[in-house]
Amino acid sequence: MKTFSAKAQDVERKWYVIDAADKVVGQVAVQAATLLRGKHKPIFTSHVDCGDYVVIINADKAIFTGNKETDKIYTRYTGYVGNQKVETPKKVRARKPELILERAIKGMIPHNKLGKVQYSKLKVYCGAEHAHEAQNPEVFEIA
Repeated sequence: MKTFSAKAQDVERKWYVIDAADKVVGQVAVQAATLLRGKHKPIFTSHVDCGDYVVIINADKAIFTGNKETDKIYTRYTGYVGNQKVETPKKVRARKPELILERAIKGMIPHNKLGKVQYSKLKVYCGAEHAHEAQNPEVFEIA
């Protein structure tokens, strides 16, 4: 018996919509990362992009548990001396709410060329409207 290995041209891709309203950020990110990588499919192959497209709506209404809204810290460095930027999720939500879910999901996919291709299939929107109705996306429920 031979080991099955999926080929990129043989993978069928679906579109999924996840409603993040009143859902925990981490739980939404886990499900989205699983769909983007294709780990929910029986043909999953780690070195091939087997994942589906994911559209997340109501990203601004996703919640954190506990005190993470004020205590968690996002740190980035601009590249200039002394320019380390520190933000809380509360500040990020006021500036660009989609960024919270995008950062959480980006940390859950591979940090290489394959992960970059998988991450490009993620679409995050603040409101309930999105521009991908023509693809007939399926609603994906998070328990």
